[in-house]
Amino acid sequence: MITLQKHIPFEETYPLDRLGSREEILFFDIETTGFSGEYSTLYLIGCVCYKDGIWNLIQWFADTLDSERELLITFFEFLKDYKKVIHFNGDGFDIPYLLKRCHAYGLKYDFSGVESLDIYKKIRPYRNLLSLLSMKQKAIEAFLGVERKDLYSGGQLIEVYKDYLISREKFLFDLLILHNEDDLKGMPLILPILSYPDFLGSRFTLTGQSLISSPDLFGRKQHLLQLNLENDFTIPAGFSKSNSLITAKAAGRELTLIIDLYEGELKYFYPDYKNYYYLIYEDRAIHKSVAEYVDKEARVKATAKNCYIRQTGCYVPQFSPLWTPALQNQKKDKITYFSYDPEFFQNPDTLQSYIRHLLDQLSSS
Repeated sequence: MITLQKHIPFEETYPLDRLGSREEILFFDIETTGFSGEYSTLYLIGCVCYKDGIWNLIQWFADTLDSERELLITFFEFLKDYKKVIHFNGDGFDIPYLLKRCHAYGLKYDFSGVESLDIYKKIRPYRNLLSLLSMKQKAIEAFLGVERKDLYSGGQLIEVYKDYLISREKFLFDLLILHNEDDLKGMPLILPILSYPDFLGSRFTLTGQSLISSPDLFGRKQHLLQLNLENDFTIPAGFSKSNSLITAKAAGRELTLIIDLYEGELKYFYPDYKNYYYLIYEDRAIHKSVAEYVDKEARVKATAKNCYIRQTGCYVPQFSPLWTPALQNQKKDKITYFSYDPEFFQNPDTLQSYIRHLLDQLSSS
């Protein structure tokens, strides 16, 4: 086994105190000859840690196939000095893989003594909202503007490692080490991506609310509701996401939501239509206890499609019925509406519920 260690620069672009004490945090990444912990082997573990006021890069490399067991023991003994491990998709791959390789050698090590923070899992719910091209570490580095030197993927380097075991060529060794080193150097540099779950998952304060006008496809004036919001967290790069009814724009500590309002007539559909009659000439439904006073030729038993009353006003969209009465254009419509009231969003809990609702909708589209 070969051990490499050196000091590295570490620009703290994310408040590390949100994660824990620097001395108790360990970044790590592994390189393997395959995806299965039963049928492939581990050949490299790299770590970044903080000690004596300096950030350090440590790599343990299996220069022979017989070195794998020693590599595992060295890493897990080193791990005992730390309380939190930080990784990228380690919960999905690295940690299960290491545990399977330990099992193969009858080693009793595990991760029960440390807390796990998976950057991949933290940011995955926001992939669509941030318009990330993929969930690979390189894609997140590109989103944040982090420069990447390594041109190879872990899968491509499997054959490089096999060739190294035969030839012992130094340039092959350097390729393997550089890939892992760049992954590890990139991991602290992508920590600012955690600012997005911090920002989007926190409570917002309403700093402004206004009705703005915009022409629709036919040139008619359309009103939109603009909510200006902020919280205590700052994101490193702004983003914008829209669907047919909502636009979200974020920069710094500010989030702006622009919502298409519906102005006109909508229908409220009674859920228990069997207890209603539809009035043919009035185009509305009334309860059967009242309908008995209406001429029989002017009424029919209501169906789910015509058991409604009509209302005219200005309405705010909702993609699931958060608030009632929920009004619709047609019974089958998935989008419902509630009446717009400028005072509605002055309630902090109501405001948070609607913000979450809209962000969840944009994240899923």
